[in-house]
Amino acid sequence: MKLTRGGDQPVDAEANKALRRSMKQMVNKRDPLVIFMPSGKRGSFPVGTKILDCARKLGVDLDSVCGGRGICSKCQITPSYGKFSKHGVTVAQDSLSEWNSVEQRYKDKRGLKTGRRLGCQASLITDAVIDVPAESQVHKQVVRKRVEVRDITLNPSTKLYYVEVQEPDMHEPTGDLERLIHALKRDWKLPDLIADLNLLKTIQKTLRKDEWKVTCAVHLGNESFSPRILKIWPGLYEGSIYGLAIDLGSTTIAAHLCDLQTGEVVGSSGIMNPQIRFGEDLMSRVSYSMMNENGAEEMTAIVRQGLNSLFKEIAHEANISSDVIVDAVFVCNPVMHHLLLGIDPYELGQAPFALASSSSKYFKASELELSLNPSAQIYILPCIAGHVGADSAAVALSEEPHKSDELMLVVDVGTNAEILLGNKERVLACSSPTGPAFEGAQISSGQRAAPGAIERVTINPQTKEPKFKVIGSDLWSDDPKFKESIKSSGVTGICGSGIIEMVAEMRLSGILDSSGLIGSSEQTGSDRCFLDGRTNSYLVWDESTSNGSKITVTNKDIREIQMAKAALYSGARLLMDKFNVDNVEKIVLAGAFGAHISPKHAMILGMIPDCKLDKISSAGNAAGTGARIALLDTKSRKIIEEVVKNINKIETALEPKFQEHFVNASNIPNSSEPFPILKSLFELPTVNFNQKQTGDTVGRRRRR
Repeated sequence: MKLTRGGDQPVDAEANKALRRSMKQMVNKRDPLVIFMPSGKRGSFPVGTKILDCARKLGVDLDSVCGGRGICSKCQITPSYGKFSKHGVTVAQDSLSEWNSVEQRYKDKRGLKTGRRLGCQASLITDAVIDVPAESQVHKQVVRKRVEVRDITLNPSTKLYYVEVQEPDMHEPTGDLERLIHALKRDWKLPDLIADLNLLKTIQKTLRKDEWKVTCAVHLGNESFSPRILKIWPGLYEGSIYGLAIDLGSTTIAAHLCDLQTGEVVGSSGIMNPQIRFGEDLMSRVSYSMMNENGAEEMTAIVRQGLNSLFKEIAHEANISSDVIVDAVFVCNPVMHHLLLGIDPYELGQAPFALASSSSKYFKASELELSLNPSAQIYILPCIAGHVGADSAAVALSEEPHKSDELMLVVDVGTNAEILLGNKERVLACSSPTGPAFEGAQISSGQRAAPGAIERVTINPQTKEPKFKVIGSDLWSDDPKFKESIKSSGVTGICGSGIIEMVAEMRLSGILDSSGLIGSSEQTGSDRCFLDGRTNSYLVWDESTSNGSKITVTNKDIREIQMAKAALYSGARLLMDKFNVDNVEKIVLAGAFGAHISPKHAMILGMIPDCKLDKISSAGNAAGTGARIALLDTKSRKIIEEVVKNINKIETALEPKFQEHFVNASNIPNSSEPFPILKSLFELPTVNFNQKQTGDTVGRRRRR
């Protein structure tokens, strides 16, 4: 239908709708807000601004090589809709301009995933939340959940068995499946087995293909789970069968493909958890499910899609068919546990934080819509409590605090830190909501780990000059060849391990006082400290005059890190209170992020309790290692199920002293804890920047 607007020029109904939205925005006197995930960068732009242009102006990592003509498709984005309480916006279905002919032409010719748009074609109409998928990012996310070297007893739940089956005849009219089961029992002393419909569809053709000789993949089950035939091959199958150990985190998903006959890891890969568009932290996702009808179902669908993409990639790299992946073990936090299984996490968002089920679980791959062998058996480790999940159980299986003679603190650092403290006598556990700051989110120059991200830092205490390393280069920034080594990536931001070292070095060099204030250029003696609004910021890197980046650390960034580290320390301190101790004998930093944290800088920052540096170690991705142990050694599943029953969960939200510890831990390193070991190693400057310097006099800063 054609309408007219103030004259004879016809316009269509969609243009009128866009005009009305624009007028409404003008009445509200506010440009629409766009928030990009997973970076968390946000900004307001006039109605009609292309999403690609918004991304470029905000420094969002969105690729494009065709000049915005809709040819290269590298600027693909995924808009999200609904109420995002964490971001303070509600996104309508018409937040972007209508699908246009350029996008349709590209979809017809080359294909475009459902829900995707082209950033160079979609324009901003009202508030929007935009996900930038990994393939659209110039600097690909580095998922650093590597395989840790471990000696693991090889005793998988699924094994191969070769048998020769009695042919059918008129005198013994038993079914082919029954005679296969009989042969397995006769030759291998296996109990009566079962098989599902997927196997029944192929059994007759397979048995007859090589004269009734077959190889079977059999899952041996346990006392509560019936053994079953998962797959059959004609004749003697000389290949292998595989299993996956999957660490399903709130930020990243990592999978290790293991040969179940040798125990060898034949492939590892990882992706960003696509649920990040609904919020970086777990409670944001719980909130999204509460605020949006079918929100939980939406998040379940998208994480399963992400898993299937990961499985396809890892199978392709290993040059195998996904049909020979017959076993998988998942570890995940409680919210991810529920969303993987399609359970609404509503109850996890309020006291008493009840799980739908905390015990270990078995499922078929087909039940969870996972693209593996349909009969593949999925094992999920038990959860410890409402916010201490199967990932913590896997860490306990890997690090074994319950076997330690020393009092061991195990910290799995992430958006929600899981903490274990214990020894042979008992083990306590808690979780602490650190938020996404440690992973670069909500930091002005923060980013996730990718080439070009600052990951190591040192600051000269006399000159206040920084030098750093970035992901993708082995050279320090003061090396004459540094700029050449980063030609392809540049310096793009600061990742989690970098921001921890940066803040700790600023404190160690006297740029930052114990309360978390950055000093002025006069107070620090460095022009790198500059007035930025009502507070000071610190300049780390500036190539902006040559279209490069400008990297700074603001006082707001410091506050974000203080909040995150205080939450983590307070959880650990609370467990120490329950043990009635003031120090621990051993600290293990777990998690992909924990593997890259400098123990020295973590202690200067006050993230962890005072401890001898040689007693602080990294376990790498301990949750992933625990998943691998459970995959390759069936007996370990029973062991961890028993261990979890004896772990005592402490609920930080209900503990009165948590807030007291949090306030004390907001200082760097702490306002009340003495940290004697730290003081014996490093002299922290006794500066106080909550003062105003005028001439030769120093007075208290006035409140405004």
